[in-house]
Amino acid sequence: MCYFSSISVGFKIIETRFGARFVQSEQFKPVYSASAFTFPRLPVITSENPDQIDLFNWGLIPFWIKDETAAGQIKQQTINARAETVFVKPSFRHSAATKRCLVLVNGFFEWRHFEKQRYPYYIGLPDHEPFALAGIWDLWINRRTEEEIKTFSIITTQANPLLEQIHNIKKRMPVVLSRETERNWLYQRADKKGLEALLKPYAAGRLNAFTVDRAISRLGLNTEHPAVLIPKEYAGLPAVKD
Repeated sequence: MCYFSSISVGFKIIETRFGARFVQSEQFKPVYSASAFTFPRLPVITSENPDQIDLFNWGLIPFWIKDETAAGQIKQQTINARAETVFVKPSFRHSAATKRCLVLVNGFFEWRHFEKQRYPYYIGLPDHEPFALAGIWDLWINRRTEEEIKTFSIITTQANPLLEQIHNIKKRMPVVLSRETERNWLYQRADKKGLEALLKPYAAGRLNAFTVDRAISRLGLNTEHPAVLIPKEYAGLPAVKD
């Protein structure tokens, strides 16, 4: 699954890469590691406003949720949506059909199990350039306060050969979209087959992965400690195969 991500560059770099304007740039700080379980606000581009970058909370709250208690419960279960069921599962199907988004990152983290230990890996493009994960979003209105809350979920798929070695228990990975398919995910009409065709494992040879410090597990939303992105070697841990 995908519970930790990183977008560790400034907003100008993000704007240039995606050709969109950051509407809340003063509220954005580079994020070196973010745990989904802190429900952080991260940059997204939506099908509704494809020329702007917004900050939404991670953990989808469907529009039909009735109250704050239910909202607090469901967002813990909607951090990820499986590609195989996103178009049919009640929590996701409305958003998958009408509210798709790009979740902007320049890396994500997965854990490898080896000899009863867990080792965190950072996975991204070789040049550390920002890229897009396939996501869905929704707008929930708190009926008590009338506050509008925009949230998202990251879609996951089966792991490619690289991630099979790293995320070697569940063997899943987030859907990484290529530059060529980003806008297709946003713009394509609600053609289930056409959209499902985009939710495939990213080519293993186009991703770079290395082990990092276990400190990321305890930092929650981390905007102050870039050292977590520095490669760290672990004695006795075999290298993954290219």
